[in-house]
Amino acid sequence: MSETFDCAKCSESLYGRKYIQTDNGPYCVPCYDNTFAKTCSECQQLIGHDSRELFYEDRHFHEGCFRCCRCQRSLADEPFTCQDSELLCNDCYCSAFSSKCSACGETVMPGSRKLEYGGQTWHEHCFLCSGCEQPLGSRSFVPDKGAHYCVPCYESKFAPRCARCSKMLTQGGVTYRDQPWHRECLVCTWCQKPLAGQQFTSRNEDPYCVDCFGELFAPKCSSCKRPIVGLGGGKYVSFEDRHWHHSCFSCARCSTSLVGQGFVPDGDQVLCQGCSQAGP
Repeated sequence: MSETFDCAKCSESLYGRKYIQTDNGPYCVPCYDNTFAKTCSECQQLIGHDSRELFYEDRHFHEGCFRCCRCQRSLADEPFTCQDSELLCNDCYCSAFSSKCSACGETVMPGSRKLEYGGQTWHEHCFLCSGCEQPLGSRSFVPDKGAHYCVPCYESKFAPRCARCSKMLTQGGVTYRDQPWHRECLVCTWCQKPLAGQQFTSRNEDPYCVDCFGELFAPKCSSCKRPIVGLGGGKYVSFEDRHWHHSCFSCARCSTSLVGQGFVPDGDQVLCQGCSQAGP
């Protein structure tokens, strides 16, 4: 008797039939597929021995079933991403989940260089200075009402300019006559002494230190001959074409203060009423 050659599963003779040999013996094709073939995660059909089988993690697919769940593009030879158990081609993933560039509106592809600021995203080459339109990259910038400026452009466009030299004030500065000045530009018109932080006055809109203003423009005290500048709450007395500091307005004979008192002019001098009545 000849030796039998039967399927290890259904025991039907394999003579003249296609079969598949395994460690457990030969199987006819139907029994092999029913015993060993995986079920496609997409169509739920067996992946036959003669089909190209693709798998991802613990899931198996026919080659034709391994495709993007959105655009149905085959993923057999394409890069893909798994999102919440769904397979997506790179284009669909980027369209659905990647950020859009705030400048050009195109997708910022994963792995590409990008910049993020204030909840917005830009391609690196799209994040430009609103002034010179050069890429800002990792340079310092200043945001202003939705625009972004490199520091030189921002200073050129928005920084105040000194009322004297017209150059930009990038830091510090003082205010005079409601205008900004560099501290080093605010000087006495006559002696060029720095006035920032000092008491000063002005004439015809030009600033002067107290000393120069007194020497150049202030009336002179008829007693001490020094300027009467009237700054810092200083008070003075005027009579006809003569002027006195409060502290200098006193009787030429007894030195009694005449501020708020009656007095009698006597040539270049002033006398209290007592000394005037006492005679020479």
